Amino acid sequence: QVQLVESGGGLVQVGASLRLACAASGRTFSFNAMGWFRQAPGKEREFVATIAWNGGSTYYADSVKGRFTISRDNAKNMLYLRMNSLKPEDTAVYYCAGTPYSGSPRADLYDTWGQGTQVTVSS
Repeated sequence: QVQLVESGGGLVQVGASLRLACAASGRTFSFNAMGWFRQAPGKEREFVATIAWNGGSTYYADSVKGRFTISRDNAKNMLYLRMNSLKPEDTAVYYCAGTPYSGSPRADLYDTWGQGTQVTVSS
């Protein structure tokens, strides 16, 4: 069993930066890829970014491409999301997730989820 715990969220102003972290513990070798998703109030959960656990290939949602960077530290079992040039529309609860499949924007392919961390971007 794997547990994921996110941290690093907070309240920031437009244009600021944040780095989210996700600590994985347990059978992390069961993951082929990990991803970040987010859910704003009244909206469905949406894909943000994914990274292969080995090799490091990445894929981003168009809405964050060029502003967000996903990375991982295999030795520490950590996943990160660096968020630059934050906008009010980035306000959401951010979740990290793991999948035994290749990185995908499909949330239903991820079988392990963290509890989420709130990011609020104020204008």
